Amino acid sequence: MAEVATDQLQVWVDQDLCTGDGLCVQYAPEVFEFDVDGLAYVKGPDGELVQAPGGRVDVPEHLRLEVIDSAKECPGECIHVVRGSDGVEVAGPEAED
Repeated sequence: MAEVATDQLQVWVDQDLCTGDGLCVQYAPEVFEFDVDGLAYVKGPDGELVQAPGGRVDVPEHLRLEVIDSAKECPGECIHVVRGSDGVEVAGPEAED
């Protein structure tokens, strides 16, 4: 997990699996937000929700742990945190633990 500390991370939400539980919004409201459909989306630094399926945003460095915890705790297992350099999932349903 050492390589995660220096690599840029990106995150996206699979709305098809989102349960609307809201843990992610509680953990990292700067990154996750509910839309009118009651599902969580990621948002960019401009605050705009990324609604394209699989649309990713960069994880702010100061929120890395919160975003990774969101992916690990998500009941819908719909949050994917990937390394920007190679797309390998470091947290979420497809991460190798």
